[in-house]
Amino acid sequence: MAEPPNITELEQENRSEAPPGGVAERESVPAPRTRPKTRRLIVAGGLVALAVVTGFYFYYRNRVSTDDAQIDGDLYAISARVSGHVIAVEVENNDFVKKGQILARLDPTDYRVAVERAEAEYENALAHAEALHVTVPITSVASSTGISAAQAAVEQAQAELAVAQREYQAADATVKQKQADDAKAQSDLRRYAALVKKGEISRQRYDHTLATAQADAAAVTAAQANALAARQKVAEARAGLLLTQANLRASRTGPQRIRVSRAQADAARAAVKMAKANLDQAQLNLGYTTIRAPADGIVGKKSIEPGQNVEAGQALMAVVPVNGLYVTANFKETQLRHMRPGNPATIHVDAYGRDYKGHVLNIAGATGDRFSLLPPENATGNYVKVVQRIPVKIVFDPGQDPQHLLREGMSVEPTVITKR
Repeated sequence: MAEPPNITELEQENRSEAPPGGVAERESVPAPRTRPKTRRLIVAGGLVALAVVTGFYFYYRNRVSTDDAQIDGDLYAISARVSGHVIAVEVENNDFVKKGQILARLDPTDYRVAVERAEAEYENALAHAEALHVTVPITSVASSTGISAAQAAVEQAQAELAVAQREYQAADATVKQKQADDAKAQSDLRRYAALVKKGEISRQRYDHTLATAQADAAAVTAAQANALAARQKVAEARAGLLLTQANLRASRTGPQRIRVSRAQADAARAAVKMAKANLDQAQLNLGYTTIRAPADGIVGKKSIEPGQNVEAGQALMAVVPVNGLYVTANFKETQLRHMRPGNPATIHVDAYGRDYKGHVLNIAGATGDRFSLLPPENATGNYVKVVQRIPVKIVFDPGQDPQHLLREGMSVEPTVITKR
């Protein structure tokens, strides 16, 4: 078995194979160190990172945002101001309308007749007032008019009043008769309507009953108009009687007669004002038969069609405005520490993926649950503290939505820039 080589011999062989000065050089080279350039890059990188972190801190320390927000606006509920029969509907759901644009029309016939009647009453009152105004100086001159003439006028006025009262009684009786006929006709119509649905009577018979009911209803209206006219005549006759009686009393003393004449003139002027007010109201009612849009917006919730009868105050449709929209943002109460009205805001609209500019208009006076139908009660002893949310109203800066793309109810994410 061969002997292992001597360690001294191995070292000599290695020294002989190594290049001159190799071992000495390796032993003299110091341990590698970090290069200055690398050290400078590390320091610079650390400074940049610190600057970025500091920038993010100062950028976001004055910004609060929430995703519990949506676009709101003042929804215009369109309702009828007078009752009537719908003859035309000019818009459909989702139509864009301008302020003042016609939305629907009611049958104006009845209201046009009312205007003509009010005009006639106004002209009559005006003429009567002018006549009484002229009577005042005439009365002053002719204060010595005989009692006999005044007595005859009183008797004539009484006769006219009696005739007017009989006419009114006859007209009132006619109204009651027509109402009874109409009630019977309407009852027959309802009964025949049920029978015709079952096929127990002919359609012709039902149509005849319907025509009779309509005629009776029209007869009631006509009779009521006649009764109203007769009652007006009674009132006029009664006023004439009062006038002649006053003249009779005034004929006994000149000064009293003059005072009565002046009072009549004043009453006539008041009657003119009343008649003018009735005329104005009739004209307003006629104008209300044309229903117009109160603002620029989009039509929704339309619930009327031509041929429908509507009542005053009945909801017809809604107009969603495209101008004056705002954001209702429910911020946490802990986010309101530095928020004030006037703070600028950026509103990110999810639907379009773009940002809009705005500012805080105001902050609600209470949390949202305080305005709920059933506010929470914390008097049971089981109170759990929960961070509340308070609505904040943020308005858009003008001129940012020329194409009217924003809609009520859209989800948005507002970011408010606060000042500390």
